[in-house]
Amino acid sequence: MNAVSNTVLLEGVVGSTAYGLAHAGSDVDRLGLFAVPTERLFGLHRPGESVVSTAPDRTLHEAAKWCRLALSANPTASELVWLPDDCYLVRTPLGEELMAVRRSFLSERAVRNAYLGYATQQFRKLVAKDGRGETPPARLAKHARHLLRLLEQGVHLHRSGELRVRVDDPERLRAEGEHLASRPAEAEARLAEAEAAFDRPGALPATPDERPVEAWLARVRRALL
Repeated sequence: MNAVSNTVLLEGVVGSTAYGLAHAGSDVDRLGLFAVPTERLFGLHRPGESVVSTAPDRTLHEAAKWCRLALSANPTASELVWLPDDCYLVRTPLGEELMAVRRSFLSERAVRNAYLGYATQQFRKLVAKDGRGETPPARLAKHARHLLRLLEQGVHLHRSGELRVRVDDPERLRAEGEHLASRPAEAEARLAEAEAAFDRPGALPATPDERPVEAWLARVRRALL
């Protein structure tokens, strides 16, 4: 990203560090959102909406794209506005304003589809075989931890309207992940339990409230005009 022309509004450390699951060899992943100068949106060629770099591992989404991802309850994008305070690297006034309207992005159907969908992807990886017929145990355990975390986060979000990024009991989650890694078929029952929890009434609205989101994006465009 061209640091001269684009403005980072919000950025933080995500992934295992934010979840409280990091160990000595864990990667440090950074996620953020930026805004382009408004005049660039009217040109012949629209600017890129995402920038990915390594060393450090960093993903930045343009403000409008991040909003679309969050409205679909994308778990990775959404956690940016729910991180523990000690995980933030950049918090501008516009970033703070976005955090203040974070509940406006939430909706029952999107949360259910996103969290169950991403957890199901981890289940498929958990039960899949690599080219040699087996997957390394450490990788299986990682898939299992992601599956459990996504289900717990999604169900808690459905019930409470709050996205809890940091895991309450990391050691328990690690132990359960190791257990599922050795017995992957049992993960299917965990998916079914979560699906049943999503079937029960929760705290989320049927549809997101896009008005505060549109208003925030308009303030961003005016500020960078």
